[in-house]
Amino acid sequence: MDTMFDTLLQLPLFQGLAHEDFTNILAKVKLHFTKHKAGSVLATAEDDCTQLIFILKGEVAMQTTERHGTYSLIEYLQAPALLEPQSMFGMHTRHASTYTVASDEVHAVSISKDFVLKELWQYDIFRLNFTNIISNRAQSLKARLWMPVPDDTEGRIVHFICQRCEQSNGKKALKIKMEELARITNDTRLSISKALNKMQQDGWIELHRGEIVIPELKLLTENCL
Repeated sequence: MDTMFDTLLQLPLFQGLAHEDFTNILAKVKLHFTKHKAGSVLATAEDDCTQLIFILKGEVAMQTTERHGTYSLIEYLQAPALLEPQSMFGMHTRHASTYTVASDEVHAVSISKDFVLKELWQYDIFRLNFTNIISNRAQSLKARLWMPVPDDTEGRIVHFICQRCEQSNGKKALKIKMEELARITNDTRLSISKALNKMQQDGWIELHRGEIVIPELKLLTENCL
């Protein structure tokens, strides 16, 4: 119990919260601790975001699909992670991505939106942590929009991928046809093919049928941007 207690206090939204305050919170609500097997879906794109979902252990695949379905990007999130806190409020209160268990087992805890508003919002440190998470995300996305587009084909491919990632590191997988990637990057299919094969030879990506796997995005950006 002590281990789980300490783990919860290390989560982004609870960092800095006093043990006494957290004990009071636990006394008021039953946190929903769950275990999920590989392949289980934790949340689906377009579902209403009615709870905060914390990943305590394991790996989750976050898949975001372009609105016409022409391509999709998968990011692999390692615990501890918080799934889409920005989708709980605002104009569109639905999940933007689908979250699936990627590892053998994932441990998660969820807290309802009602409890967040009625109880957790009363604590200054929780409000500050929540505001910081949303603000950091907004600032990061703003800065990314102003990144210059590279002149070379490799750079444009990497730039396209980075523009759509939530996290600037970790494993990613882009499911896209070569022709579509050429159209988006305003290049020829031949140039795209040559650039991708070179990046694979250099060890920065892995090519599969209709899929580009990036083992570590940070290494890719450091070497191709």
